[in-house]
Amino acid sequence: MGMKRRSFLKTMGAGACLAVSSGALRADEPPEGAPNIILCMADDQGWGDMAYSGHPVLRTPHFDQMASQSLQLDRFYAQAPVCSPTRGSVMTGRHPNRFGCFQWGHTLRPREVTVAEALKSAGYATGHFGKWHLGPVRKPSPVNPGSSGFDHWLSAPNFFDNDPILSREGRAVQTEGESSIVTVDAALEFIRQQADSPRPFLAVVWFGSPHRPHRAAGRFRKMYSDQPKHMRDFYGEITGMDYAVGKLRRGLRELDMHEDTVLWYCSDNGGLKNESSGGRGRKGQIYEGGLRVPALLEWPGNIDGGRTTEVPGVTSDIYPTLLDLLGIGVEDQLPLDGISLVPLLQGDMGERPQPIGFWDYPTGGYPIPSAELMPELLKGQKTARDISPHTFGDEPWKIKKQYPTDTFPGHAAWLDWPWKLHRKEKKGSVALELYNLEEDPGEQNDLVENRPDRVRSMKAALEVWQKDVIGSLNEPLTG
Repeated sequence: MGMKRRSFLKTMGAGACLAVSSGALRADEPPEGAPNIILCMADDQGWGDMAYSGHPVLRTPHFDQMASQSLQLDRFYAQAPVCSPTRGSVMTGRHPNRFGCFQWGHTLRPREVTVAEALKSAGYATGHFGKWHLGPVRKPSPVNPGSSGFDHWLSAPNFFDNDPILSREGRAVQTEGESSIVTVDAALEFIRQQADSPRPFLAVVWFGSPHRPHRAAGRFRKMYSDQPKHMRDFYGEITGMDYAVGKLRRGLRELDMHEDTVLWYCSDNGGLKNESSGGRGRKGQIYEGGLRVPALLEWPGNIDGGRTTEVPGVTSDIYPTLLDLLGIGVEDQLPLDGISLVPLLQGDMGERPQPIGFWDYPTGGYPIPSAELMPELLKGQKTARDISPHTFGDEPWKIKKQYPTDTFPGHAAWLDWPWKLHRKEKKGSVALELYNLEEDPGEQNDLVENRPDRVRSMKAALEVWQKDVIGSLNEPLTG
């Protein structure tokens, strides 16, 4: 089995390509030996919010064990410093600004081809569990999980706490339990249903922790009774998530599915605490603390565990990596920003072949309060009251203006390891900063005056990329 799987990994990316039409997705037989895929994501967990990263207080025994048995991606980045855009990058392999998902609460566009749609068309069973935050979780929204490629879903419109009301394929249901465990239990129910099926599965498991307000289950909060009161729930939520991931990994082993399953874990943006964010700044910022996240990739049948890579990766890489791994090609593929990391998994990528662009466009977010929206949906069902499929505005995914191509407002960065150039534009004024992350991971020693040639070339490359992103944004839309 191990040799067969290893052979599959090394040949599928360069082998025959299974074509998927972006216009009319169809169900085909999955590639022979195709692995199951589980994509897990935390909500606001910083790079340093793990015991295995050296946190002096947190207890994360299941994450620690996973880290010792998987490939640890130590320079992995969220594509954006806030949640919805990063989640959009996972779904599409594209920078979220290309489809107008600028900030929290913004949505996918119906025309985007998602990883769920691509894998579903290749014969995969697909399920989404937990936080969605890329559109409503109501019927008949064209950007709910079901419209985005998921056969089965138990989802929340945003972060959620314990005993959450969730949407099961558009219908509100009351659940009971610690929020991360509820999410994993739903995923395991789906996985068990696939255990005897010849079809592989994609399970997207997106936790609502440790997003504020922190409300840990009592048993996990008590583990930190010796800590300051305002930190007990924060730590407890992470340990609750750790317990849930341990339950997920144990469930795969009980089903004897772990060797044939890719389990990829990361966070949607940098952390909430400066001291554990992994660099300068924190969530909401383009500095390292807002983007660098914990990331683990486990595939026991193929990937030798217990190794760490410093090769940079980003959440936009997930989509092209999985499609390359499975030999899936999407016809009329929209421009991608991520790259395939299959060579990295094979041990053949010593450095990243192209830079990573980041861009926080100065646009406001939209509040999507699960704690209000889901009870409203549940109440509407009980009274047979019609509930709008939209949670803000009418067709909020539509791009309703043309964006300028000669100005690029906001904070952007160009990571060409080990160099990172920051570009900040406000009211037509542009400020630049340059850091060598290998020598200065805290981004404290600005070298913009010392390296004029490098600044010039990186600025030019960044602006070419930004113009290309705006070109995607301004394309005439059919949906």
